[in-house]
Amino acid sequence: MLQESIPELAKMVEPDRVRKEVYTDPQIFALEMERIHERYWIYCGHESQVPKPGDYTTVQVGRQPMLMVRGKDRKVHVLYNRCPHRGNMICGDRSGNTGEFFRCSYHAWTFQHDGALRSIPMMEAGYAGTRYGKDNPDCSMKRAARVESYRGFVFASLAADGPSLLEFLGASKIAFDDMCDRAPGGEVEVVPNCFRIIQHSNWKIFLENQLDALHPSVVHQSTGRAAHEVEKDIAKRTGKAPLSYHMLSAFATVTIDKWDNFQTLNYPHGHCILTGYMGLRPKDPDTLAYEKVMHNAYGKQRTEEILGVNIHHVLIYPGLSVQSPLQQLRAVRPLGVDRTLTEIWHFRLKGAPEPIYRRSLAYYNLVN
Repeated sequence: MLQESIPELAKMVEPDRVRKEVYTDPQIFALEMERIHERYWIYCGHESQVPKPGDYTTVQVGRQPMLMVRGKDRKVHVLYNRCPHRGNMICGDRSGNTGEFFRCSYHAWTFQHDGALRSIPMMEAGYAGTRYGKDNPDCSMKRAARVESYRGFVFASLAADGPSLLEFLGASKIAFDDMCDRAPGGEVEVVPNCFRIIQHSNWKIFLENQLDALHPSVVHQSTGRAAHEVEKDIAKRTGKAPLSYHMLSAFATVTIDKWDNFQTLNYPHGHCILTGYMGLRPKDPDTLAYEKVMHNAYGKQRTEEILGVNIHHVLIYPGLSVQSPLQQLRAVRPLGVDRTLTEIWHFRLKGAPEPIYRRSLAYYNLVN
């Protein structure tokens, strides 16, 4: 098929349309990895994923396999997951504990938790007179240029220059404030399981869908209608229906005109917020018990402010979608121009009653 050559990237996007090559051209994808995903702040994980020294988890940042690890100094480090000697991958497991140090499985070079070279076997016999040795920083595992954390959520940038994490997040930091503030203890901890989905589509497709408030009552209508019928039947027979049915029936009962009231707020650096959270705040004993704990922690006025935050999704450019009222986030990891890994994590509100966790877990399982 003949394709028109577009020499200028700026012409790919117009006010009312986008050329399909933005989603299909491997060269454009390579530029996105170089100029966006390997320069911007990228979400790596939550500090609670690596609670003990030596704990690590692997993560993809742009095209680079990386490690997030807790050091002996209790700091969280983000390293390139490869040995500086021959490029061998250091950790093949998704997560684990490396013990006192990292050890390359190829030539047994060892490294401290912060990536610093610890030892080279047969150093004098095999490497004397070469550039290899502890005095050469190139012999240590390469670190992410910058690593910062906000309320336990760890980000890394592979670029040495650029705005700080707080400057970059700007108003979008409300995603993490809203999630953590809903915890009576002011913190969340990760639930150590994760949905991983590889979609055969460009990374931008999923993120655009997260801001589309018109499709749910169309795309999810059959699911919502079925749940609503069962919900009504159970309520008729027993006098009440489980909340889990309402989580799905809302897709049918919240009509297009109501979804259209959801607003998209755009911020610098490409971040945006979809307002209009479908609040699930019934007056059942579990909710009332949670609100009582929140009142004790924050006072009644502050509790109402926290529980009244009007958010459905916060998108943090270029690859993070946070649904803070329901304690989950989706991290988008581009694998190719038409392959995208989405990692979906769930969090527990520290100090909240167990039924509140179970409720959000049920939502997490239902929608994902």
